[in-house]
Amino acid sequence: MNASKANLINSITLIVLGFWGYIDSSSMTALIPVGMGIVLGGCTNQIKKGNKLIAHIAVLGTLMILISLIGMRLPKSIDQGGIGLYRVIGMIATSSIAFLYFIKSFIDNRKSKK
Repeated sequence: MNASKANLINSITLIVLGFWGYIDSSSMTALIPVGMGIVLGGCTNQIKKGNKLIAHIAVLGTLMILISLIGMRLPKSIDQGGIGLYRVIGMIATSSIAFLYFIKSFIDNRKSKK
């Protein structure tokens, strides 16, 4: 797997699980991962082409959603329990994996230039 595939999987997960959360809760804040998933999904082709600016924007967006999910949503989901907790854990997992693949690709690009 590479950064563009990890980004695509993450964006689809954010869209699907975020929309599912919105259906369950009718809370507009549940659409934040959906919006971020759409933005990240739009970055996938440019990441695949090697556009560094778009890759850095995508990694920043991934980091922002990851911090938001862990810092704000996870504690509430743990308190509430239920299927919402598993949705949040799923979004955290795919965002973490995508973030790690971005870092790996940045390190590999740096090594290949030397």
